Amino acid sequence: MAEAGKFYLFLFMFSLHHTSLNIVGFCSHLKSWITATQVTMVSIPEYYEGKNILLTGATGFVGKVLLEKLLRSCPKVKAVYVLVRKKARQTAEARIEEITSCKLFDRLREEQPDFKEKIIVVESELTQPELDLSNPIKEEFIECINIIFHCAATVRFNETLRDAVQLNVVATQQLLSLAQRMKNLEVFMHVSTAYAYCNRKQIEEVVYPPPVDPKKLIDSLEWMDDDLVNDITPKLLGKRPNTYTYTKALAESVVQEEGAKLNIAIVRPSIIGASWKEPFPGWIDNFNGPSGIFIAAGKGILRTMRASNDALADLVPIDVVVNTTLAAAWYSAINRPRKVMVYNCTTGGTNPFHWSEVEYHVISTFKRNPLEQAFRRPNVNLTSNHLLYHYWIAVSHKAPAFLYDTYLRITGRSPRMMKTITRLHKSMMFLEYFTSNSWTWSTENMTMLMNQLTPEDKKTFNFDVRQLHWAEYMENYCLGTKKYVLNEEMSGLPAARKHLNKLRNIRYGFNTILVILIWRIFIARSQMARNIWYFVVSLCYKFLSYFRASSTMRY
Repeated sequence: MAEAGKFYLFLFMFSLHHTSLNIVGFCSHLKSWITATQVTMVSIPEYYEGKNILLTGATGFVGKVLLEKLLRSCPKVKAVYVLVRKKARQTAEARIEEITSCKLFDRLREEQPDFKEKIIVVESELTQPELDLSNPIKEEFIECINIIFHCAATVRFNETLRDAVQLNVVATQQLLSLAQRMKNLEVFMHVSTAYAYCNRKQIEEVVYPPPVDPKKLIDSLEWMDDDLVNDITPKLLGKRPNTYTYTKALAESVVQEEGAKLNIAIVRPSIIGASWKEPFPGWIDNFNGPSGIFIAAGKGILRTMRASNDALADLVPIDVVVNTTLAAAWYSAINRPRKVMVYNCTTGGTNPFHWSEVEYHVISTFKRNPLEQAFRRPNVNLTSNHLLYHYWIAVSHKAPAFLYDTYLRITGRSPRMMKTITRLHKSMMFLEYFTSNSWTWSTENMTMLMNQLTPEDKKTFNFDVRQLHWAEYMENYCLGTKKYVLNEEMSGLPAARKHLNKLRNIRYGFNTILVILIWRIFIARSQMARNIWYFVVSLCYKFLSYFRASSTMRY
């Protein structure tokens, strides 16, 4: 309707200023207007048709899902060049073959059996000059690449500053250097994080000034030894919790400054979780972020966690992130905006969900659908109180772990639970900052992008998180960790439920024995203790009697 209005306005203004109508000129203007309108209405799959894509980070969580979605939803894409570094015992080709053979690609494999023919694996080292590419490969990229998706990054919160700068900043620099020479490059998409500026409470869709000059920091790290780097890291980080968020902010600055002549867009996802809908609900393949915490809670190992019940858990499904990224590249390529487009891909502002709700849904799901060989029944207490947190750590984590390891030693097996608890505490320590604070992200660009999509694209590349039903999503997420991370079959649920009932009976038995011991050791030997005990029991009995009588009278 808006386009029709523009058309009629065009006719009206034309008739006012041209009383002597030039038919040839009118037709020429009309043709130009129609052509421009048709260009803006090109669908996302139509835009990607015949395009050559360069993708980094294809072995990572975001990269592999983007690769699958791109090939499945844009089947006429010409080729996807994936930059992959080889590992000690695995070639780049073998790594991509392993990824494309996993469960994630089942749907694509069924719909397009020959999809691998479009994937061109290129061995590369992003932190090296010229990405460690041969001259023929570089020339090929310069001539044919149309779109770059830069997803490669280290997401480890405990990465050293030197390594984080190399992987998140220097690699981005090297890729930009090559991109500037590409003759047919239409858009450079950079995947960042919504927490790049977590030192702010209100985060707009703009690139903020970097905490330090990236070039000066890179130069300084070349002559500093590791001890000096470790000493200055806390001072450099300031209010940021880790090197990941710090270097992602530096990378955004590099993208804006060194890619000034390129058509650039940045997507900032918050805490990325399992898939919402595609390629199927609940897909997840790693222990990173909240997934490991959910599994630990389901196993009964995690019993307490430092978090604010009212803090927003800004989880965003991986397919929402990927759909946003593909749509943002389409929009920037078609419209070529004058500024760097930044998209805060978050949920807190449009569909808020709190950590207390996360805890409830995780525990509820794992009680109905327990994990196999659980250590204890799932139950987690969230607290922001420092003393209470350490009390629960000692009572609920360390003491049971010590007792279990003692049992393992007595039975001739190697103790392992204390090591597991120690690793869990380290992971929780890295997440405390994000579970105890909330941020407000503006999402005007996300809303604008959504409004630009055709009705069909809104279905195929859906990133409208207002439609996200959290209870259903969390259940699928938890079941996804069971099926795809732990590789547990759903057919094993009856046995898992039986095991959970056994743990419940053990807990009741232990509590009964504990009460008897307390009675025998403390209460039975003291008249005052017995009097207090009888008073408490009598009070409870009277309360229950009163409650029962009230209920009877009501009915």
